[in-house]
Amino acid sequence: MDYTSTVLATLIIYKLVLIGIGFWANKKTDSTEDYFIGGRGLGPWVAAVSSAASASSAWTLLGMSGAAYAMGLSAIWIVPAVVCGYMFNWMWLAPRLQKKAQQQRSVTLTELLASDGKSMQKPIMWLCSLCIVFAFTFYIAAQFQAAGNTFASTFDVSMQNSVFLGTAIIVIYTLLGGFWAVSVTDTLQGLLMAAAGLVLPIAGLIAVGGPSDLWLQMQSAFNDVQLSWTGQHQGLIGLAFIFGLLAIGLGNPGQPHVVNRMMAIRDEKSVQQAKMIAIAWSAIVITGMLIVGWCAKVLLEPLANNEQALLDVTNLLFPPVVAGIIIAAILSAVMSTADSQLLVSASAVSYDMGNNKTQKNSLLISRITVVVMSLISMFIALYAPEDIFSRVLFAWNALGAAFGPLLIVKVMSKSVDGKYAFMAIASGFFIAVGLSFLPSAPGDYIERITPFVVAFIFAWLGRNR
Repeated sequence: MDYTSTVLATLIIYKLVLIGIGFWANKKTDSTEDYFIGGRGLGPWVAAVSSAASASSAWTLLGMSGAAYAMGLSAIWIVPAVVCGYMFNWMWLAPRLQKKAQQQRSVTLTELLASDGKSMQKPIMWLCSLCIVFAFTFYIAAQFQAAGNTFASTFDVSMQNSVFLGTAIIVIYTLLGGFWAVSVTDTLQGLLMAAAGLVLPIAGLIAVGGPSDLWLQMQSAFNDVQLSWTGQHQGLIGLAFIFGLLAIGLGNPGQPHVVNRMMAIRDEKSVQQAKMIAIAWSAIVITGMLIVGWCAKVLLEPLANNEQALLDVTNLLFPPVVAGIIIAAILSAVMSTADSQLLVSASAVSYDMGNNKTQKNSLLISRITVVVMSLISMFIALYAPEDIFSRVLFAWNALGAAFGPLLIVKVMSKSVDGKYAFMAIASGFFIAVGLSFLPSAPGDYIERITPFVVAFIFAWLGRNR
């Protein structure tokens, strides 16, 4: 069996498994709570790996390896940023959030954030929904674009058909099973990502002769700027660059599609087990992609698109059959974020903005939302393509600043006054969006730190001990 046939056969089998999971999960989905939060019954492995996969996906596999290929040594600061973000989420936030969500019976992050708002409760929920739908439209488009690029380069088919196929598969199993389908499929895809995070860097290091030989060959493959730990920046500006990259981790607590797994986990014991799994997963995958990017720079001819490095180095290092299986796994994994974000967007429209949260027809509204959001994101991916790394970080920063500071203060306090909660969300989100239109500071430290700090101040001033 040739390379293309292997990839195609693997994909068909894998996608049939995903759709089968959707049908299975549909039988477990009898209510709104089942559809959006899995009946609060997630075990540690599903909660940890599915949240990790939905937080990473295309950004981690294609974006991180591409960043390491393009940036050189300075990309290393992204590793502690990501791992520390996971550590904070699972070691500090998850136990408190799981407990608070159980006490308040909150189904969505928006509902939890607005719970003490009193007269401001409805405005808060509408604002949260606006932030989620706006940011996720671009975030999902990045996933569709990554899937489309991979389909197109692997099968030599048009970008339009590639994006359409990837979109259709995600929509089918998200519509069928909701939270259960998304969580279980993300777990499967997260395990594949971990496998890729182990196998690919090991193969790359073997190909270049080991870690020491990689370091020596990087001296000639990279230019002087790429061989600097702070890139083109020096002195205090270099420190600002490092802080900017480290500040990527500030966005972790504010991602609705990530923290909803913590709200859905079944008990405190499962939280303790899940934290070790999630942190280990992040360390393996993000470090692995850094090494893959560096190895690709040494092993490959110069690439026009640095985010193609992972796919090209896979083709180089493995025989056609093995490479086909790995790329099929990567292609499946890069789509895992989109399903979670579609579900959160659906919950924002049908549940958070709805008047009667117990009505069964809210499931119909949510499924319509999934289809509409998918179509909008698909058109953005096709007709307004952008660097995956940048597009994801834009949405990540905006959501992290909007929800993260308030959520942190919320789980530390009895409540937060509604007016201050509203201002925290609004300031974090709109400052982040506004700063994204200005010329980027080194490491984007202003864009990542300023809105988070302003939002945290508002939330802190409104807290009730």
